[in-house]
This record gives sequence, C-alpha cells and structure tokens, in this order.
Amino acid sequence: MDPTEEHAKKYLEHLGFKTVKYEPDGKVPPDFLLDGRIAVEVRRLNQNEVTGSGFRGLEETAIPLQMKIRKLLASFGPPTSATSWFVSYSFGRPLPPWKSLKSALSLHLKAFMHDQWNDALRSATISHTVSVEFTPASDVHPTFFVPGGHTDQDSGGWVFTETQNNLRLCVEEKMRKIAPYRHKYPEWWLVVVDRIGYGVDDGDREFYREQLGIEHSLDKVILLNPLDYRSASEI
Repeated sequence: MDPTEEHAKKYLEHLGFKTVKYEPDGKVPPDFLLDGRIAVEVRRLNQNEVTGSGFRGLEETAIPLQMKIRKLLASFGPPTSATSWFVSYSFGRPLPPWKSLKSALSLHLKAFMHDQWNDALRSATISHTVSVEFTPASDVHPTFFVPGGHTDQDSGGWVFTETQNNLRLCVEEKMRKIAPYRHKYPEWWLVVVDRIGYGVDDGDREFYREQLGIEHSLDKVILLNPLDYRSASEI
C-alpha cells in the first residue's frame, strides 16, 4: 500500500465502515472494498502533461532531470579557486534528449569553469526549453558547482483551473481502468488525494461542485486533503 492509499484508508475508516478491505480482488480494481459492496479507487491528483500516449505527472520529467543535472555538476569536481557556484536552472517541455542536453550543458559548464568571472557567462540558454544561471556561494563547498534551485515552467497556474484540468484526466483514466470490473459491485467511488489545491475550503465547496463540470458515471468523486484525512469534499 503506497502513502496515497494509506491516507485514503484512514479517511475511509474515519467514515465508520465496518470493513475496509484493501485490494479485495488482488492487483485489479478496486483498491478498497467497503462493507463488501462499495468499491473504491484511489488516485493522487497532481499536475500532468499530455503526451502522445496519454499523460504523465510533471514530476516524472522533473525528478529524473534534477538527478541527472546534480550528477553532472558533481562530476566537475572541487573548486579551482576560493569560490563555489550555485547553478540554478529553468526548464519546460518537451525536453531535448538527455544526450544532447548533457553535451550542450557540459560545454557551457566547462566554459564557465575556465572564465568564471565573465558576466556574459552568468546566464545561458542551453536549449529552447532549458536555461541556467550561476550565483557565487558565500562559502566554499566541496564541489565547484553546487545544485541551486530550479523552475518548472509548466508547473503552477490557477488552482481551480489546474484542479479542473487534471481531475478530468484522472477521472477519465480511472473510468477506463475500472470498466471491465464495474459489474462486480453495485457502487463505485473515486477518492482523489489533492496535491494541487490541498483540499477545498468550506467557502469554496459549493463553487467547486457547481463549476468543476467533470462528467462521470461514478457514484462519488471525493477530493481529499493530503494533510488531513478528515477533510474531504464530494464533487
């Protein structure tokens, strides 16, 4: 059971059902079965990018890129003078293949390392979707280049709009997934652990119910606050 499912389980138990059974039919839907009759699927609500084969979470691109850049920066070794440099980067999608991005980024890192006080090298566009900036560190670090912050140009946006767009993707995905199993139980719920808006405030509940406009044939779709399993909104 992953952390998202564990959080959803606490919520379902909090509702007072006599039995909350995890994966009653094995590694197929539903994720939980309540009192032997209500099937519940669980999904994390995150920001996604649409791809040629469907969609994927933004972090599926962001995290591997971060790891690769950190490894590349470390490969340049210790400082060549009394200064280390923070390297921050900004990226959007689609990313170029890592082989070509690594080559272009390595060339600029080498150039900067040999002429670190050249202001013209302090920021650079590495590809049409990736840029870097260099800032001197106040203390000397074990490496010349030190990972700084990064900006995901595709992340963010208005909470309601992002919730609406990504919730639609999640609901459609789950409805396709459970279609072969709908006949097994009379009622189906979807619990969505909301990592975009972190739940819905009391004052916004009615607005979300009226304006989200997500079409589905499920009996319930529930937005669950990831910070409090007792805070949920049916939409």
